[in-house]
Formats: sequence, structure tokens, C-alpha cells
Amino acid sequence: MQFHLTLDGLSAAKPDGTPLFDNLTLSANPGETIGLVGRNGAGKSTLFDIILSKRAPEAGTVSHQGRIAVLRQHAMASGEVQDALGVRTACERLARIEAGEGSAEDFDFADWDLPGRIETCLREVGFDSLPLNRAMAGFSGGERTRIELVRTLLREPDILLLDEPTNNLDTAGRQTVSDLLSRWKGIAIVASHDRTLLEHMDRIVHLSPVEVTVVSGGWSEFQAHRKAALERAETEKSKAERDLVQSRRDVQQHAERKARRDQVGQRARASRSQSKLFLDAQKERSENTSSRDARLGERKVSEAEGALQSARQKIEILTPLSIDLSCEDIPSGRVLAELDSVELAYGERTLFSKLSLKIETGQRWVLRGPNGAGKTSLIKCLTGGVQPRSGTVQQSGYACAWLDQHLSLLTPQKNLVENLMSECQGLTEHEARSILARFAFRNLEAEKTPDILSGGERMRAGLAMAFSAPEAPQLLILDEPTNHLDISSIETLEAALEGYQGALIVVSHDDWFVQSIGCDRVISLDGRGNVRTI
Repeated sequence: MQFHLTLDGLSAAKPDGTPLFDNLTLSANPGETIGLVGRNGAGKSTLFDIILSKRAPEAGTVSHQGRIAVLRQHAMASGEVQDALGVRTACERLARIEAGEGSAEDFDFADWDLPGRIETCLREVGFDSLPLNRAMAGFSGGERTRIELVRTLLREPDILLLDEPTNNLDTAGRQTVSDLLSRWKGIAIVASHDRTLLEHMDRIVHLSPVEVTVVSGGWSEFQAHRKAALERAETEKSKAERDLVQSRRDVQQHAERKARRDQVGQRARASRSQSKLFLDAQKERSENTSSRDARLGERKVSEAEGALQSARQKIEILTPLSIDLSCEDIPSGRVLAELDSVELAYGERTLFSKLSLKIETGQRWVLRGPNGAGKTSLIKCLTGGVQPRSGTVQQSGYACAWLDQHLSLLTPQKNLVENLMSECQGLTEHEARSILARFAFRNLEAEKTPDILSGGERMRAGLAMAFSAPEAPQLLILDEPTNHLDISSIETLEAALEGYQGALIVVSHDDWFVQSIGCDRVISLDGRGNVRTI
């Protein structure tokens, strides 16, 4: 059977009628992988729901041939593995048959190939073996994502819809997803902010309310297209600004000419040098011409204003927010922390030993290792929260900021102004609002509570908290900062970190991000007690 997926003129909107995207047309064939990008809330999940017939589009149609399966971001965290895979009933049926207790119905509906398919799919996503009765609560977020991927593959789909498949995955897990897609013979649509994964797509689809963009190739090709589109939009904006000035000048000049003609007519009437019939006819012709010219002028003004607004919208979509983390009073090469032959343990288990390193301003480190290897313990050791089992740790006493994965320094019940005033005692409301404005929270935006913010907004709020004190942090530690950010927010963070002069330690499996922010030093924990620095 030849399978396909065709989207024709699709449009979607939020429940309140706000447009998400308009006129998306796309035809996908076997062997194609298509990356789906856009800001959080741009309509990626909505598009998946439309393809799955879970909601109707505002306009347009979807047609497909073949089985569709979807991998959602949030995998099951309760029950057992067999529940998460959706195979409990089928496995229990086979178990009864194997125990000699199977009913006629069990034999009629038995899926004899299921154990083999489960084993194959587990290997596909990097599990050597996995007890089906193991509790899901004991798995990490990345392991749950891989189990969810197994559930998706067990449906033997022709068309895969993957929603942030590499979220929470370590480097090996991300490579597993990339390898799976490279071997995939069906159609795959991948909503992702993982630019390393997107680099291997056949096409990139960008959703926005302004326009839908489809670019052949991977992320690098999309970046080149976006750069050219931004240059065109800047040119369009400049032209629209000139046209608007000229149109308004024309309208003003027309009004002045009309006023002068009216004065001439009034003087002619007052002098009675010409007949009233002639003057009335002349006035009517003049008013008709003036009215037509005025309408034409106003239309040109309106068209220029529309072109300017359209260009500005395109630029806003194509340009990340800008925030400034530069700190002029941080010298390069200042020692902030020094570890000498440090051994760290968790309970009785040694996490690693014989770690010696020096952290200085200007350095950029990436901290890597599997879950449980000791990354968080090392961060706590560097910041004075954990004492080593052996070895010495020297801290400089200069300000340090640590933004964990959950940005737990933000109090959900308080708005952003209140959060800043609580974090930095003595800060006035005006000063708090000034700091928040620096991080693009202005007016009512500063009165939002953290629980309603997007991932990118929460990251900006966390940075505002970290940089709210009179002394800027000279050591900034970020724990998986890109996990819940869209690409625009990641690029905002990258641009901000470019100007930061302090020391930076980043826990991240996002290679594109790590390279973009210039991390050239590595602390690698292998989870077996070994550590090395590069």
C-alpha cells in the first residue's frame, strides 16, 4: 500500500479566535522527515490534533493513507511498563495461555508476535532488556520518553508524529532518536527545538500567524532562508516607512492646495466678478476632484501603514528578543572556585574521585554525565551546599547564581515584581520593574506569576532574579536550560550569554547550544566513579 499525507490550505486558530497559522499546504511521501518549528503556542500541537482528526481546522483539508501514531511530550509516569506500552491485556492473555489457563477467547485474540515486536522496539530505542512489570515511577524523564517511543513504534505506523522526541534525553538518547529517523521508511513529522536533530530533516516547516514557511533541507538551510527573509523584511520596512512619509506629505499638500482654491473661490464670490452659475459649477468640479484625490491619498496612506505593519510583524517573528547580561566590572581570569583531589559520594556510593579543577571568570564549561553520575552534587559542592568526602574546595566568595531545571528560585504564588523584591531585600517596586524591563517584562507583563509563563519567559524571569542584586553573579550555572524553550527563546539566551563576562557552567545535552555559547571546556562524569576534564 502506498501511503501519503497531504495538508491543503490548512488554517487554525485558538479557542478565542486568535489566528495560529494560515494556508499551510504540504504533501509528504514515504521516506521523508519534516521538521516542525515555531514559537511555543504557534500551533504545532494543534496541527498534530488536526492531522489526528481530534479537532477541525478553521479551513483546509487533511488526507492521508496509512496508520498514524503520535509521540507526545509527556509520557505516562504511573503504572507499569506494560501499561505505558498499552500491552497489559495482550501480555496477560499470552501469560494465561503459557500457563495452560487460556480460554477460547484468549486463543482467538492472542498476539503471538507481540513479545518479539516488543523486544525489537526496545532495542530500537536503546534498551537491552526491560521487565514489563517494572514500575514507571522509577524511570527518569528521558527513559520515560524512550518507553513512550516504544509504545509508538509498537503500533507499526506508516506516519509518525513526534512531539519534542529528544526532550529530557541524554546525548546517547538523542543519537538513538536521530538514528531511528535516519532508518525510518515511512513519513515523520517532528516538532522539535533540537537543532542538531533538525539539521537532518528533509524539510523545515515554520508556523507563525504572519505566514507559514516551508524550506527544503535541514536547520542550516532554514537559517540561511531566515536570514535572507529578515534582510528582505528590513528592506520592505524601510520602503514602507518612506512610502508612508510621502503619502502623508501628499495628503497634507492636497489639503493645503484645496484650502487655497477655496480661498480663491470665496474671493471670486465676494467680488461678483463671475456669474453664480459658473462659480457653482466650478465649485462642484473642484469638490469632486478634491474628494477623489483625498480618497486616493488616504488609501495610499492606509496601504503604506499596512505594508509597514506587515514588515514589522515579519521582523518580530524572525528576530529573537534581546536581553543584556554584560557586566563591566568582572575582570577576566579571576579564580572563583578551586577543587583539589575532590571525592564526592551519595550515601555509601562514590560518585567520583580525584577531581581537580579551577574555575575562573571568562571560562565556559559544559558538565556532562548520565543521570545519577553526580552532576547536581558537583554543582552543590562548587556552590558550598555539599562537602566532599575527601579533598579540598576553595570558594572566592564572589556572587554565584544557579538556575536549576525547574527554576525553583521563582515563587509560583508571587508575581514577578514580588519575586524580585523578595529575592533582593531593599529593592523598591520601581527598581524591580526597571530590572524586569531589562529582561523584556514591561508594564502588565511584570505582574504575571511564574506558573502562567512560557518556558522562555520563565528562563528570562530566572535570569532577572539572578541579576537583580547590586553585584552581578560572577559564576552562572545553568542546568538543562534549553529543555522547555522554543528555538527563538534559545537564541535569545545564546545572544544574552555571548555578552556575559563571568564564568559559565552549563549542564546540557544540546550540542548546538553548547557550541553556540562557546563552551570549550568539559567536565565529564561517566556514572561509574570516573571523571575527566577537557
